[in-house]
This record gives sequence, C-alpha cells and structure tokens, in this order.
Amino acid sequence: MHLAPNRPEVSELSPDLSSDSTAAPRAEMLNAGVPRVNFDGRLRGKHVGMVTFSFYPGDPRPRRAVEAFLKEGASVDLLCVGDESTPGRETLGSLDVSRLPVRNRRGGKISYAYQYAAFILMSSAIFGLRSVRRRYDLVYVNNMPDILVVSALMPKMLGAKVILDLHDPMPELMITIFKASKDGLSVRLVRLLEKWSMARANFVLTVNTACKKIFASRSCPAEKIGVVMNAPDSDIFSFRAPSPRTPEITATRRPFVIMYHGSLVERNGLDLAVDALSQVRQVVPSVELRIYGKSTPFLERVMKAAKDKGLHDAVRYLGPKRLEDLVPEISDCDLGIIPNHRNAFTEINTPTRIFEYLALGKPVVAPRTPGIQDYFTDGSLFFFESGDAADLARKIEYAYSHPAEAMATAERGQEVYLAHTWQQERETLVGLVAKLLSPRETN
Repeated sequence: MHLAPNRPEVSELSPDLSSDSTAAPRAEMLNAGVPRVNFDGRLRGKHVGMVTFSFYPGDPRPRRAVEAFLKEGASVDLLCVGDESTPGRETLGSLDVSRLPVRNRRGGKISYAYQYAAFILMSSAIFGLRSVRRRYDLVYVNNMPDILVVSALMPKMLGAKVILDLHDPMPELMITIFKASKDGLSVRLVRLLEKWSMARANFVLTVNTACKKIFASRSCPAEKIGVVMNAPDSDIFSFRAPSPRTPEITATRRPFVIMYHGSLVERNGLDLAVDALSQVRQVVPSVELRIYGKSTPFLERVMKAAKDKGLHDAVRYLGPKRLEDLVPEISDCDLGIIPNHRNAFTEINTPTRIFEYLALGKPVVAPRTPGIQDYFTDGSLFFFESGDAADLARKIEYAYSHPAEAMATAERGQEVYLAHTWQQERETLVGLVAKLLSPRETN
C-alpha cells in the first residue's frame, strides 16, 4: 500500500489558458484572493490519535486531515477499518496505521449496530492502552457513528483534547436510508446520542453551514462548531478555465456528454437522471449519460430501467475510478449533474462533486436546496427543483442550447469554488486545531 505521491508543499492553481485569451487576466484576478499555504510546523511535536469507521486512504476527508497534520509536524496514530488487500498495521513516516478486523458493509440497522459496536470496543481499548504509554494531545474522531467519540474518553481523561468531525448528520441519514419517521424511537435515540457525543468533544467540526445550523439548533452551541468544507484536492483537480462550446463544435461533436459520479444509492437520484435523459433525448438525440461509481443493486435496477426505456446506447456505466482518474473523464464531459431526490439528507448536503466539476471548468445542474444555496446563487449553477425529472430535463436542454451562457455560468460557479479551495479549508482546519491545543486554551 502506498500513500499518494509526494507533492509540492505549496500548491498553486494552474488554469488551462490555451483556449481563451481572456482567461489569463481573469484567472489572475480570481487567484489573487487565494492565500498561499504555509507549512510552518504549528503542530510540531503533537501526538494525534485519529479514528474513522472507513477505509484509509480511500476516504478523502480523514486522509486530507492526516496529511495536513503530518505536514504541520504532528505524529498520527490512525485507527480505521481494513480489508484483505492491505496490512493490518503499517508505519509510514510519522503515521501509524492500524486497520481493525471489522468490515464496513451496507446493511440494516442491526448490521450497522453490530459493526459499530465491535469497532468502538476495539478502538477504545487500543487508544486506552496507547495513551497510558504515550499521552495524546488530540484525538480526532470522524463520524459515523457519532458515538465513536467513546474511543476518546480514556485519552481525554489523561489530558487529550477531542474533536468530533461530523461528516453527516445521522438522524437525517436514518430518515432517508431507512424511511424512518423523524419522531420515531430510533431517530430520537440517534438525536440523543448525537447530543451526548458532541458534549464529550472540546470542539466540533462539520462540512457546511446547513449542518452547522442543524447541530446548533438541537445539540451544541454554535460557537463550539466550526465548518471545514469537503473541497476537492487542487493538486488533483487543477483549476481550468471553461472552454467555449461553439455552434460548429456542437454541430459536429458526438455525443453531448452528461456525467454523474459518486455513490450509486437511491437518495442521489441516478434514476431521476435516467428519467430526465429519456426526455432530453427527444431534443438532443446525441446526448449520453456516463456513470462512475461502485456498482450497487440500485445501479442494476437503474440500468435495467434504462434498457426498458430504450436508452441502452445512451446510458454508459464505466465503473469506479480513483479521483486522479476522474479528471480526464470530467474534462471530456459537457455538463455535470447532481440529480438528487428531495429528502432530509439531500436538503442539507453540499456535494463535493459540484466543486470537482467547476474546478475543471464544467457547468453544473444541481438541485435547489438549502445546503447548496448557502453557497451558490442563481447564475452560478443551473438549478432544478429537487426530485423533479421534468425540470432536470429542461435545465439540461437549456445548457445544451445556450453554450455561451453555460460557459458564463461555469465561470461564476468557479468564483464560489475559488473561495472554498482545499488550501483555504486546510488553513481553517489547522488553525482551529492549533488554537485548541494552545496552552492558553482552557476548554
């Protein structure tokens, strides 16, 4: 197993300016406000424990947090789930990775409860034993589940600070995945565990403004919550100015490519995209939907439905891709789509995929939801009414028929992206951790 290749310590956005003579001054103007990244050892000598019920290095958010801490001089003990293809324990410089013999598999409530309980017991025991031998300065807990913060209780008793990073709000996910009632017993229990878990942490992080508002309204004071967004890694998704799609190119190019990548689960609306495609094809016969992600039973149902609709030649499933391998695929598409259904989770989600498309200069069709509109306004994305296949189709047709406006929309969307690059989000993360670990910090 190998970490990502070594990269320059100072990352710079590198726009592709070959296709537009006006792009250079525009890119310089946009980049003028992007702060340089300085690795000045703010965490030098600190010992960090991190735990995540996911695979490392596959899960981007914990991976980037680990990289940020290491570059600032910290040493990191990481506990995560494992698989048959990776060693149970390995040391990579100042990073010690322990992969516990618990598999993260999709299932029902009982299956999840068993997996969580086994992982929490093991991680609690490991951190407890290690903290006796060498004290931790910080334990960084990634949900899900929220109750994984139990792993940090012994180190906290011995002086460690605790950060709980809430990637997803569990009550909203339970409502969405299991069709649970928001007032049902299981959801109320998860809300209580959320509140208890946040109380155990010295500081809480989450992924966007919408999630912060929810957590502050029911579980934790707002001043105890910080936001570090899931921005794409600009070393992978290097900034590129949008390229114009001229009428001549439109007339000769085949096909018009719409792209979806990400988790192939019902809430993310791939079935909605196929329904929209059947309408778009009547106006744009050359349209093609390319799909990337790990195969699921839901995908199989969607592909069968596409075949039944006569779209077998217009819907292409191209399998899972590493982030690095997605770059040429996005570069080759004309339009990125976020075809979400309307539900408790997608209402507050800000998909990272939006920023990945925009970084590479592609316009995006996205649902009109609070989690997205907290950052994007009309004119920076093509908005459709969440869950409405007909409206999604209309916005795809509009983007195809108005290439100049599609390019302008992508440019305005890029201004939002450049305000939330990983360089800036990383600075927020390291700054919050350094402040928390400062001798003057007493919470």
